[in-house]
Amino acid sequence: MDFRVLIERITPALKAVARRHLLYGFYSQDDLYQEMCLYLWQNYANGLPIGINEAYIIKGCEFHIQNFLRKGRPKASISSLDQLISPGGLSLADILEDKKANFRPGVEERLTVDDIKNIGLSDKEELVLSFLLKGYTVREIAKEMGISHVMVLKYKKSIVKKWQKSGYQR
Repeated sequence: MDFRVLIERITPALKAVARRHLLYGFYSQDDLYQEMCLYLWQNYANGLPIGINEAYIIKGCEFHIQNFLRKGRPKASISSLDQLISPGGLSLADILEDKKANFRPGVEERLTVDDIKNIGLSDKEELVLSFLLKGYTVREIAKEMGISHVMVLKYKKSIVKKWQKSGYQR
């Protein structure tokens, strides 16, 4: 089947997939549709869609978009409420409304990053924690450490267990 014919036949479905996966304005529907078309074109050039039905091709494009969005989202940046954000000396705490006045001091008394690091973490658990604090995803941590993402999840679980044993109460 000619690529142009294939695209014409599945364009409505690809646009519907793009609509379903809009991510809070980071990418427009057209951006996602074009990314799926590029993905499909690269696979078509390698002979992949030959003999595959259209539903399978569309689902493959959807999986590609999900991975594209997962990998392409910006990393979380950890910031303190007391950090100055403007030259005038304003901090996030000055700007944000504090709906639960008792919440913030209670959390600060019970938990600091140093407290977590001093609960007897192994070297690998400390490494996982440092990557998590930098905003890495579980899969990115696994890639950096050269282990499976399942092992990273086990290290995370172990960190939480040790943290709870040290006196943290939900």
